[in-house]
Amino acid sequence: MEVKSLGYVGVASPRLDEWADFATHLLGMQCQHRTNASLALRLDERQQRFFVDAGQPQDQHLFGWEVADGAALQRLAARLEAAKVTVHAGGAALAAQRGVRELIRFHDPAGHQLEAFHGAQPADTAFAPARSLSGFRTGALGLGHAVLTVTQIAPMLAFYRDLLGFRISDYMLEPFHAYFLHVNARHHSLALIETGHHGVHHIMLELLSLDDVGQAYDLAQQQPDCVGVTLGRHSNDFMTSFYARSPSGFMIEYGWGGRAIDPLAWQAQPLQHGASLWGHERYWLSPEKRREALDMRLHAAADGQRAPVQVIEGYFVAMPPS
Repeated sequence: MEVKSLGYVGVASPRLDEWADFATHLLGMQCQHRTNASLALRLDERQQRFFVDAGQPQDQHLFGWEVADGAALQRLAARLEAAKVTVHAGGAALAAQRGVRELIRFHDPAGHQLEAFHGAQPADTAFAPARSLSGFRTGALGLGHAVLTVTQIAPMLAFYRDLLGFRISDYMLEPFHAYFLHVNARHHSLALIETGHHGVHHIMLELLSLDDVGQAYDLAQQQPDCVGVTLGRHSNDFMTSFYARSPSGFMIEYGWGGRAIDPLAWQAQPLQHGASLWGHERYWLSPEKRREALDMRLHAAADGQRAPVQVIEGYFVAMPPS
């Protein structure tokens, strides 16, 4: 598996002021650098994990996938070229702009811009969130995960699974078709939802504290139409989260408590009780699909579906038994 994690995300948008406010005041990212045409944002010790570029055509977002080293990057480029995928070298100037040593550029079958890179550079200063936060869960797990909407899942699966080496974590057929794929211990770094059109559904950021999520939820509810999916808990990665609408239209999932898996031993399985154990009222679904999703959550509750809370060492206090 050459790809190690989702390293960074680039958003093409002319709405720099709105993005700066959304990313810092709500999400708590640190603004690393800003010009009249771009915005670079930090989540951790790296120079940037998220950036907004006003000079690119709107909706031409990109995803940077990290590999181990130069040899791994060369192997990936050779595999892509053998599959007739056009690959471009990023060049020294672009690599410096991304804060990495080397990168290549290519597209997936849906036309999403992808980059693969190695040698991410650390920032010169410690991470300083824009509002009080415990921090983001990144490191070897990467930035978080990306969820793409597609017209047909099959060609995208052939690309990400068979060509790039992603592995399926699980999948669901109701109330919509979705596949979840992993490249490390994060339950999924990529998911594909079959909706009939190509686009970005959401980007997930994971926090170290549940309170970080709850406090952001309070902030989001003060802004009209900001909440796109209500607070809830997923049935596959066990994430407790809500979704906020970004200035670009896609959503940011803001979550806590995602499970860690063994990426080599994990066996893919279908989701029998829908995407969420509770909550997560999805305003983006049709009324009929929202009712179907609610029925699945109610059935999960009636069937006694529960999952242990996933807590990182140092962020919990064990209580005595009752």
